[in-house]
Amino acid sequence: MAELRMLVAVKRADRTGVATNGVKQSMNPFCEIAVEESVRLQEKQLLKEVIAVSCGPAQCQETIHAALAMGADRGIHVEVSRKLGSLAGGSGPGQAGREEKVDLVLLGKQVIDDDCHQTGQMTAGFLDWPQGTFASQVTLEGDKLKVEREIVRGLETLLLKLPVMVTADLRLNEPRYATLPNIMKKAKKKKIEVIKPGDLGVDLTSKLSVISVEDPPQRTTGVKAETTEDLVARLREIGRI
Repeated sequence: MAELRMLVAVKRADRTGVATNGVKQSMNPFCEIAVEESVRLQEKQLLKEVIAVSCGPAQCQETIHAALAMGADRGIHVEVSRKLGSLAGGSGPGQAGREEKVDLVLLGKQVIDDDCHQTGQMTAGFLDWPQGTFASQVTLEGDKLKVEREIVRGLETLLLKLPVMVTADLRLNEPRYATLPNIMKKAKKKKIEVIKPGDLGVDLTSKLSVISVEDPPQRTTGVKAETTEDLVARLREIGRI
């Protein structure tokens, strides 16, 4: 099961966020990698079913359709009207995975609309499952999952007992391309179940609030100093020395 997150253009709508009106929604590329890996494991007959889960507004179904076209069997849309933070974003797919009794939750390592890296870790914490983050290779070995992950000093290999949560790094695979006709074809045939957070018994109310989003200060024009004496005099003038 893979959690899908939305991509939004970085255009400020007000003092508290970015504009999403009229912006085409697409799947986070790291989540595309997660979906691809799930489908590959199923093609090797190591997974029985791949379920694509997305938490967010109605436009999230576009990303679920893309996952179905890539090979996911069915989708679950946890419908909420707002963007979710890491804590709420982790409890939604986490509880959906618990309800479906899945053995593996695969997510992208980060979202790209706000560069958040913690959703996978929050999901693992919510489920109280072992986790393998930033995975560059995964291998199912019986009731365990071997995860090769990238760390600062190189590579680390973990052997984790199922059920487990994994976040996909860029080097895990190269996702297949889902054409628009195939997306439309799969959208008609495969089921997307739309549920509310209350159906899962979770509270997706954000515990954080954005007070304001400000533009960085405008850079001032530089001043060229011809000599060291001119530079020192200028720095003294502006109170830097």
